[in-house]
Amino acid sequence: MKIVFAGTPEFACAPLGAILEAGYDVAAVLTQPDKPQGRKGILTPSPVKEEAERLGIAVLQPEKLRLDYAALAAVKADLMVTCAYGQILTQEVLDLFPLGVWNIHASLLPAYRGAAPIARAIIDGCRETGVTIMKTELGLDTGDILLSERCPIYDSDDCGTLSDRLSRLGAELIVAALPLIEKGNFSLQKQGQGFVCKKVERTEVDFTRPSREVSCLIRGLSPAPFAYARTGELTLNFWFAEEAECGEDVPAGTVVAASPKEGLVVKCGEGAVRITELQPAGGRRMSARDFLNGRKLAKGMQFDIPRTV
Repeated sequence: MKIVFAGTPEFACAPLGAILEAGYDVAAVLTQPDKPQGRKGILTPSPVKEEAERLGIAVLQPEKLRLDYAALAAVKADLMVTCAYGQILTQEVLDLFPLGVWNIHASLLPAYRGAAPIARAIIDGCRETGVTIMKTELGLDTGDILLSERCPIYDSDDCGTLSDRLSRLGAELIVAALPLIEKGNFSLQKQGQGFVCKKVERTEVDFTRPSREVSCLIRGLSPAPFAYARTGELTLNFWFAEEAECGEDVPAGTVVAASPKEGLVVKCGEGAVRITELQPAGGRRMSARDFLNGRKLAKGMQFDIPRTV
């Protein structure tokens, strides 16, 4: 069985490696074109391209697959596995593969279709998520389900740590799925009504929200694109936060502790959050305790509350 693997971010690397380790013939890898990175705009390959080149697999990088799929057709593969590839597939592309196109999606479908399902699950305060193997159709993540597996979300998780676990789970599931697909020994489950989650963006923290919501927002947007807050001329990107107790009757957004011993604690609409890792704008990532050695924050200072439209 000849396979094409389509993926772009680091999340897709473990499934690619697992398919190869299981002895399958990955004839080509399809990934997004190299993107300019950094201030100098240096063209940088995707993590999946780097992995494919390390493994000696041919790489295809059409700018728009819907308009340029001749090279993909020439591979004459039996099946395609997709994992966070990043382009919508047309019916012409789906029809290239006699055994179908199968997607590794990082949620328990039909929940969290679309972009950023991992971040959204954390932001929404979910206690679990998972991975689904589905047969791709023209709808956005609406195809029939072959396999799925649940995965807990811990209070110690951010989007990065949860992505790592789900990537490994996706690798296990696709290796379990491929023999079933090859032999035609499977049944599919239709999805119920679901919802699509939008791409996440850098977000200013609203400390008037309860502490769990604030903590989940910060963890869900870490390690990118970040939740942030301002006080005076100081802007901080937050890497991690946990819920904390607070008995002080002060406005939301007030710094109620700011020392290397106590850490950085900020009052919320209900409770408080303890910021454990942060990054000053233009600076490096560091622990809140190290940052507070410079006395850039003090108890009683107030973080801005974003205006609501």
